[in-house]
Amino acid sequence: MRFLLIDRIVEVIPGKSIKGIKNVAMSEDFLEFHFPRNPVMPGVMLIESFVQLAGWLVGATSEFKEWFLPEQIEKAKFYSFALAGDQVELEVTLTNRDENGRLTFSATGQVLGKKKVTTVFSGTTVELDQLETPSDIEHMYKVLRRDFQL
Repeated sequence: MRFLLIDRIVEVIPGKSIKGIKNVAMSEDFLEFHFPRNPVMPGVMLIESFVQLAGWLVGATSEFKEWFLPEQIEKAKFYSFALAGDQVELEVTLTNRDENGRLTFSATGQVLGKKKVTTVFSGTTVELDQLETPSDIEHMYKVLRRDFQL
């Protein structure tokens, strides 16, 4: 099973930051067991959504030649739960690129203006064509940006 945890990308500043949305639907598979009768989006899934957004930022910035892979969650703080029915507004900012190409991001997730989670994570980039077909990823990016015609 593969989780795609970004429903929409609302803003991209290439090489700097990206904003996206995750709608937590009651039908999400992970809510069945987390927790029974008290559905809460798992914190690790929120962090994964930030990592996916960082991947989209790196992909868009590199014209879909690179992708971000996490190596370390340096810090994470949870303020309250993201519940079924919530729309989580996600923002990821590139804060550092060291001399070895290691990227560090800070991220914040909010629901209705209330902070739910913050994190700092780092990792590296890989050639996108080692993971996926770049044209497929670029198409999905356009779908997430609502940059397509039916």
